[in-house]
Amino acid sequence: MLFYCCLRCDNCPIRLATLEEDPALKLKMREEIALEYTNVYGTEKTADDITDCDGCRAESGRIFGECATCRIRNCASKKDVSNCAFCENYGCKALSLHFMLDPESKSRLENIRKGN
Repeated sequence: MLFYCCLRCDNCPIRLATLEEDPALKLKMREEIALEYTNVYGTEKTADDITDCDGCRAESGRIFGECATCRIRNCASKKDVSNCAFCENYGCKALSLHFMLDPESKSRLENIRKGN
């Protein structure tokens, strides 16, 4: 399960919190995600800001707020590519900024482009 940008949906803490059935554990997970989000992006979040998400490739249903407005997601969806590796503008500015936060995504996309 890969996002358009090649983040792994199956490892996404927001997705894991969505799947959690224990309300107390779900709240704890959301609190940890909010703290991490605040530390990484500098935008203060609370547990209430961490909404359920079925993945950025979901056609309908629940999508985390920032994922719903993500430039990479919206671009790839509009171009109807399965992920950014298949985009004619691969390596665009938005993707380059993303790679700074998650270099492993770049490796995964490069492997897809090479056919691995």
